[in-house]
Amino acid sequence: MKPPDPNPADVFDPLRPRLLRIAYRMLGIVAEAEDVVQEAYLRWHQTDRDAVRDAEAVLVRTVTRLCLDVLKSARVRREEYVGTWLPEPIIETVEGDDLTLTLMMALERLSPLERAAFLLHDVFGMDFEEVAKAIDRDPAACRQLASRARAHVQEARPRFPVTEAKGHEMASAFHAAIRSGDTQGIQALLAQDVILYSDGGGKAKAALNPIYGREKLVRFFEGLRRLPLASSAQLLHEGTIDGLPAYVTLEADGSLQTTAFAVEDGRIVAIYVTRNPDKLKNIRRAVVGETS
Repeated sequence: MKPPDPNPADVFDPLRPRLLRIAYRMLGIVAEAEDVVQEAYLRWHQTDRDAVRDAEAVLVRTVTRLCLDVLKSARVRREEYVGTWLPEPIIETVEGDDLTLTLMMALERLSPLERAAFLLHDVFGMDFEEVAKAIDRDPAACRQLASRARAHVQEARPRFPVTEAKGHEMASAFHAAIRSGDTQGIQALLAQDVILYSDGGGKAKAALNPIYGREKLVRFFEGLRRLPLASSAQLLHEGTIDGLPAYVTLEADGSLQTTAFAVEDGRIVAIYVTRNPDKLKNIRRAVVGETS
């Protein structure tokens, strides 16, 4: 007698966190990742599961191909995006996943297939035979795709990284210097070739283009300091956002902001500021407790 068909969720739900991590790393937006995983679940529900030998492989393949479809349209949307596009910040630290926000920015310069091959093999530990099935390419092509992606990502990895504790110490020192208007303190923390990326998405005030260089950045912060209520931002959270030391503030106008730092050789080399409210709904829920 054939055993009863298990509930589709009994197989799917234990794999959901891994599928969500893959989809988020592919897309950079939590809501899009959740939509992809939900669509994968609906397809799993309609699958002839008796014929499936490896449910995880099938589901990873489904999620990856759905992400590739989303990325095709996402490229167009990001070209039309107002200002700098940054991945949606997430507070959760992903165990065994060392992809920082800096490296996710490097992934944005890859083709969708390069991104998929690199993530599945280098980050999620799949062999190239599995990767080939997931992206419908032969293993040799997948090796080449991953190799090209690895070269780009390697350029973005810090050559002289600091400890996690030191990174958080510098983030706290930066926030204190900004709040007090300590220009010399700000200068001491920044590398000469520091760069600031600010994402408002046309829905919140933000620098439209990256700001390069310590002197320009110091003048930028001095300008912000002269704005009304500039020093009244409330610190809500200090911790890690996408693998980088960071903090979350509630600005005087009620808007939320995340500020994350790439730190190398004792200096801040990049600052990532997210102000687009569409990308901060999960952060607001996590640190403020509001659902909208």
